[in-house]
Amino acid sequence: MRHLTRHAAGPLALCAALLATAAAPASGHGTPSGHDPARATLPARDGWASAAGGTTGGAAADREHVRTVRTWDEFRAALAAGGGEPQIIRVAGTIDAGAAGCARYEAPGYDFDRYLADYDPAVWGYDTPVSGPQEDARAASAANQAAAIQAYVPSDTTVVGVGRNAAIRGAGLQIKDADNVIVRNLTLESPLDCFPQWDPTDGERGAWNSEYDAAVVHNSTHVWLDHNTFTDGRHPDSSLPRHYGELYQQHDGELDVVRGADLVTVSWNVFEDHAKTLMIGNSDAAGDTDRGRLRVTLHHNLFRNVGERAPRVRFGQVDAYNNHYVIAEESYAYSFGIGFESRLVAEKNSFRLPPGAGPGRILKKWSEAPLTAARNHVNGAETDLVAAHNADNPDTPLRRGAGWTPTLRTRVDDPRAVPGTVVPRAGAGRIR
Repeated sequence: MRHLTRHAAGPLALCAALLATAAAPASGHGTPSGHDPARATLPARDGWASAAGGTTGGAAADREHVRTVRTWDEFRAALAAGGGEPQIIRVAGTIDAGAAGCARYEAPGYDFDRYLADYDPAVWGYDTPVSGPQEDARAASAANQAAAIQAYVPSDTTVVGVGRNAAIRGAGLQIKDADNVIVRNLTLESPLDCFPQWDPTDGERGAWNSEYDAAVVHNSTHVWLDHNTFTDGRHPDSSLPRHYGELYQQHDGELDVVRGADLVTVSWNVFEDHAKTLMIGNSDAAGDTDRGRLRVTLHHNLFRNVGERAPRVRFGQVDAYNNHYVIAEESYAYSFGIGFESRLVAEKNSFRLPPGAGPGRILKKWSEAPLTAARNHVNGAETDLVAAHNADNPDTPLRRGAGWTPTLRTRVDDPRAVPGTVVPRAGAGRIR
């Protein structure tokens, strides 16, 4: 249906559409003034998702394909009921995908106390991945949770929050094998993994590894994520227990763009209170699917008290401009991760670092890849991020020059104005 819903049917219709577009007063936030956010389409030239036909989501939906949902079951049923037609799903109030609690997902034979006893490093050691009946039961329990809390967003769909307080808690939105999807105006509270896996071989002391991101864009194209708030909400890492001396990590990422995803615009969102925040490309070995893709634009997003991956990039041509970073020292590792075959352009961003966190920590080199970093401000002063990194890391210097120049930008603010522009306007409930 995409070719029917995203393009005018003839010359007269095309002229009318162009005149309507030219006449619409732009708000600078992706929604023409006075326009229903559920019917909004991505403005022309607004990042990579505007390329190659643009992104309209379910804007062309007829009345039968506009649904308002208030429960998790209603939401998943609405996603599945589109029948291949453009659809709009309006989320009213707070939907909680995990309200039933972890016990609901436990497979027969699973016993967490037994799990801890069986794989205690004093018994199991650190040299061999865990295996056996309790690990099998944990994996089966995890599969039960995945089936219950993940929702798949199909092509030609807009998911939009109603009003200022719409939220989805404890769910993983899967934008997988789809084209032309919009998600706006939602608070997305990260799902809490009930069954993290203990990996004794992860680092010197082992680690607990979790699944489930708040949202994943997987092998999908033309995706616009706008004015959402990604948060750990009621379950920050500080509230989680420790086992074997390590944090019992029940969170993965807030947003992943992976496995052949392409033409994505992430605008005016808040990412907050999270460790591993946003990953673009999840494996150095994914060249067959990711090389030449993973083209993502990040602009006017607020990254507040996030530890790392804001974003970490592999392969993609990523344009990150006019984002604002407010960093807490106790949890900070880095912001931009320079990964395998990446081509990051980071321009006119603003950083507020605490005492003790120098600008040399903003970039982290994971692999040899060039980047462009220009006119970024740190604590109010223009700062050469590459020079700062290289001064702190003379043995692993970064190369300048990403080799491409972004052209798909609408408004570009002076970096001195970014904090005052982004802080009051980014996130759910703030569409203008």
